Amino acid sequence: MGALHGSNITPARADVTSGTSRLYCAFDNSDSMEDRVTPVRLDLKKDEKLTIEWKDGTVSVYPIGQLRAMCPCAMCKGDREQKQQRPRSLTILPGNYAAPLSAMSAELVGNYALRLEWSDQHASGIYSFVYLRSIDPRAA
Repeated sequence: MGALHGSNITPARADVTSGTSRLYCAFDNSDSMEDRVTPVRLDLKKDEKLTIEWKDGTVSVYPIGQLRAMCPCAMCKGDREQKQQRPRSLTILPGNYAAPLSAMSAELVGNYALRLEWSDQHASGIYSFVYLRSIDPRAA
């Protein structure tokens, strides 16, 4: 997709646990995707937020809690849909919530998505850039 910049970061995987609490990626500008859903820069503060600068100039800031709550995997999506059908039912949270929530690692998936591994041992959600743009907190 482009060049990744930062300490301990490789194009296939970026580990934010080895001495740093940030993942920083910069991408080469490519005409392969629509500007609105093409990231130019990703900045992940593992226990705080993900900031994405998009090619169209928009900057999106996603709180870590929102990203985890909006995990796009089938299990989490099903849980959210079920909760909408029964809003007053008791919710059993998936994963291990014994420690504060943080992103343990982040990995680029091709040129279209980001996979996050969470401190609650959940790692099956692949956040496409299209999906991330659709859940932008400022657009809500």
